[in-house]
Order: sequence, then C-alpha cells, then structure tokens
Amino acid sequence: MKNKYTLKNNLKIHVLGLKMTGILLFLTILSPIFGQNSMAVPPALDAIKTAELKSDLFTLASDSMRGRRAGTLDELNAATWVAQRAQEAGLEPAGDNGTYFQFFNLKRQVVDASSTVKINGDSLALWQDAWITAPAKGNIEDSVTWLENLQDTTVSYKDKVIATPLMPPTPLPAEGMSLWVYRYALSAIRQQAGQLIKQGAKAVILVADSTAQSKIGFFGHGMEEGTYAIASTPLRSVNEPPVLLVSPQWAEALQKKDATILIDLNVNQFDYPSANVVAKAVGSDAQLKKEYVLFSGHHDHDGVGESVKGDSIWNGADDNASVSVALLAIGRAWTQKPGKRSALFVWHGAEERGLFGSRYFAENPTVPKENIAAVLNGDMIGRNAEGEAALLGAIAPHRNSQELVAMAMKANAALTKFKVDTSWDAEAHPEHWYFRSDHLPYAQTNIPAIFFTTLLHPDYHTPRDEPETINMDKLTKMTQWIYATGWEISETGKKPTLIAE
Repeated sequence: MKNKYTLKNNLKIHVLGLKMTGILLFLTILSPIFGQNSMAVPPALDAIKTAELKSDLFTLASDSMRGRRAGTLDELNAATWVAQRAQEAGLEPAGDNGTYFQFFNLKRQVVDASSTVKINGDSLALWQDAWITAPAKGNIEDSVTWLENLQDTTVSYKDKVIATPLMPPTPLPAEGMSLWVYRYALSAIRQQAGQLIKQGAKAVILVADSTAQSKIGFFGHGMEEGTYAIASTPLRSVNEPPVLLVSPQWAEALQKKDATILIDLNVNQFDYPSANVVAKAVGSDAQLKKEYVLFSGHHDHDGVGESVKGDSIWNGADDNASVSVALLAIGRAWTQKPGKRSALFVWHGAEERGLFGSRYFAENPTVPKENIAAVLNGDMIGRNAEGEAALLGAIAPHRNSQELVAMAMKANAALTKFKVDTSWDAEAHPEHWYFRSDHLPYAQTNIPAIFFTTLLHPDYHTPRDEPETINMDKLTKMTQWIYATGWEISETGKKPTLIAE
C-alpha cells in the first residue's frame, strides 16, 4: 500500500508540475502585455511624510516670507530657503556654475512717484484717485473732451484727451470665472481705451463704474507694481498714449465745459534678479541616468498688497507653496531610492508675473533639452473635494503626449485613485487654465508635459490663501500621485513620445 500510494501521488505531482510549467510559460509570454497595465508601488513612498509637508508648508507660506512677490527681496529669500531645504533633502545642485540657482533678470517698469495728475488744477492722489493702467511717460496739458458713450467709432479724436465712463466689456467674463471683477475691469479698459486710441486720442481717462470701483484696490495694486518682462519678451512701450482710470468722484469735474487736465508722467525702468532653484537626484541606470524626469512648480506669489480684513500678506499657501513643498518631499524619496532616470527639480521664479521663470529655463535649460524625458508640473494641489483632482494636458487640443497621460492615469489608478477631472482642459473652458502655469513653456518647446492641480477656490489670489486652509491628507496624496507618475517614467525603457502633429 505504501509503495502504490507513493507512486500514485508521484504521478499526480508530476502532472501538476507539467501544468504549472505550462501556466508559467503562458504567463511569461503574456507578461509584456500584462506589464503595460500593472505598476509597482514606488519604493520610497513612505519618505513622503505628511508631517514634513506640513512643517515646510507653514514655513514657506508664513507671514515672515511676506508673500514671496517676484521683483522683491522676499522672492529671493524664499528661493534661498527652498535651496537650503533641497540640499538638506540630499539633492545635488543643478543650477548655474555648480549652484542651486539660475538667476535671470526680471525687467520691470513702474510709474515714478514724482508723477502728477491734475483735473482743473486739483491734484489727484496716484493709486487712490487715479491709476495709470500701464506705465507711460510724457507731459500733457490740455482741455478735456467728455463722451457719454463710444457709439461713433468713425469720428477722429486726433490729439484730443478723451474722458468717458467705463462701460461693461463685451462679452462679459463668464459667470463664476475666477477674479471676475479684475477680468471685467481690464477687458473694459482694453476695449474702450483701444478704440479711442485707434481713433487718435492722445490720452484716455476712464471713470470707474461701481463694479470696477468695488475691487479697484486689488487690480489697481497690480497697476502700481508696473509691468514685467524678461529679455525674450520685451516690455510694453512707455511711449503709448497714457490711459488713466479715475474714481467716480471725479466724473463731475471732467464733465465741466472748460475742464482741463495735466498729466505729467515719468517711468522708472530697471532690472531685478529673479531666480529659479534647480536641483537633481542622479538616476541608478548607467545609460538612463543621462535623462531627466523634470518636476516643476513655482515658489513666488503675490507679496504684500491690498489689505483684506486687516491682512495685507498674500501668503500663497496653495498657490504655490503646496507644490514647492511637494517637490521637496519627492526629492527626499528620490534620493532615498533613485529611479533609473535622474530626477530634476525646478522651482520657478516669477510665475505670477507671467511664467517668466519657466520661460527662461525652457530657453536656457541647465541640462540638455533633448534629455528631458517629461515635465510633471503642479500648481495648487491642496484644496477642494477630498477624492477629486484634475489633470491638464490630458485631452486634445492640449495633450502633447498620449503615453505621458497614460502613465499619470495608471499611477492614479494603482495608487491614489482620485476622480480625475479633465474638463478644465477643454479648449472652450472659460478659465483657460491650461495656459496659466509653468508646464506651458515646456510644452511649447515640444517637451512632453502635463499639469497636476486640485483647481481654483474662493481664496485664490486673496490673503485668505493661508496654510491653515490646506487639506494636508490631500496634499500628501497629490504628492504621491506626482511621485508615482515620475517613477513610472523613470523606470520605462523608452521616453514618452510626442503626438505627431
């Protein structure tokens, strides 16, 4: 019995072994197919710690950083702090000349404080009674022509100073659009002043309506701060006809039959250093480490501005301290367990002034441009509904790499499981959100790029964007999603390809 039983069971084991061999062979053949839909959890996920994210966030978005406005020492202070934290994370310098910094000149022009505006001999206080909508210089002393409306667009106003009420723009900004009054006012100013200058006016005075007046401190502060550019984006000419927005209290004086105006404007132009902070973690593969997964964000915000309920510091916790500290956390993970490709981290300066830091880096990369495998940009990743997030550059016409989008979606499905909103990527979306963050200059230079965000909220560009408002658990998950996407890119043999035009 013993021998018979042993033989019988040995036969069963042999048959089972043949079956298992066949199954394993079958799985081996299909593994490349299955591998496309599976994803290993990134190995240093536990290096992304909520407590560290919170500590960094409360420092970078603290009042002591004064809102980190580009064109001020506060931005450079923030850049220095980021570089120090990057060094502490074990990241190597990857900026210019062996440093963590890539400095660039931020060109700025502002109306000089000595400038004067007088109506009928009475002085208007700059930035309280009168706002110069864009820096302009010159001296004009003349009579005022008052217009109740601009219905006649054919008449010539050559060499006249035209004053008129500000009228609603056509079309109005979409209902519910962010910074609605700001967009309303600037669109109205652009449309009316543009038409009058086209008709020959040598100066335009627009009397603010009640809508513009309600938020004039907000967008008027931006006018006071002037205009910015870098070398590749020239500043607006200061020789254009001046356009003034004045408070409604001056309407009566402008309508007098013999009304006069004195506009004496001077402009200061100067260069101010802004900085990108650039760091790297070298990859583990002898060949692939020459290529980079670029993690992107910006460290600047709006600085000190209009006081709202006694708070004049626009801290920018979500915008964009949230991503700045997320990149530090990803850096800690990457140095703990490097991917095959290297990771490049760029904290851009002067994003809020016009994406200038990312434009400069895209034009002057500190690594060979062709070695950048993909750009993973983040902007505002710590607010709104717990299980929801958005990905831009994910659908046509903004998607420039289907493979990159698929990697991001696979990482989310495997790990963070957000309900991903791509509707803000639509060409017709009124916010045009795709064009308002640092992935854009990279995409425009044909580098695969996507944009992670948790979208806008009522505290956007207000002093209420404070660190206490950030959902730290959500910020942690968003950081993990960006890290996991970067890890997937790092471990894939072939770089994400661009969609053929």
